[in-house]
Amino acid sequence: MEQELQQLKNFLYHLYPLEEYIWQDYARHWQAVTYRRKTILTAAGETETYIYFVLEGIQRAYYLGPDGRQEATVVFTYPPSFSGVADSFLTQTPSNFYMETLTASRLLRLSRQRYDELIERHPSLKDFTFRMTAEILRGVLLRQAEIQSFTAEEKFRAFLTRSPHMLNLVPHKYLASYLSIDPSTFSRLLASIKL
Repeated sequence: MEQELQQLKNFLYHLYPLEEYIWQDYARHWQAVTYRRKTILTAAGETETYIYFVLEGIQRAYYLGPDGRQEATVVFTYPPSFSGVADSFLTQTPSNFYMETLTASRLLRLSRQRYDELIERHPSLKDFTFRMTAEILRGVLLRQAEIQSFTAEEKFRAFLTRSPHMLNLVPHKYLASYLSIDPSTFSRLLASIKL
């Protein structure tokens, strides 16, 4: 567990260094968990009770349309990053999204109850939460601008610049959904663009 917590600390300190005594208290509340591929961590309608830190594997959050069949992949998470349905976790309201493991996954998780206790003891963790939320919002807004203003090829190229390794790890139908392009267009772009 020490090595896993060191990965979390390295990621965290890059964004927001904590005082050592706060880190020690924060670190002791994380639990290591393992999930098989295609495990639903959070279902739409449930309230997210954990925040996760990804050690191994790939997860995705997706929205299921009103017909119950149309899926829209909204985010992928993979090491090193936080995971979970952040808005549901922070607001403690039912999730609009599903969060699932696409591959076998090893994660650290922190419960909302422990999170609240830590915030109470260490108010500086609110600053960390604010900074993380701001980073997430920045990424969401940039991605929304890409979806609305980029051509299919520009979206595909931007994705390849950010996450080329995902092409071999995630089914292409999920990548096409994430990029908001038709699967046949995705296949055509994959065949025509030199990687």
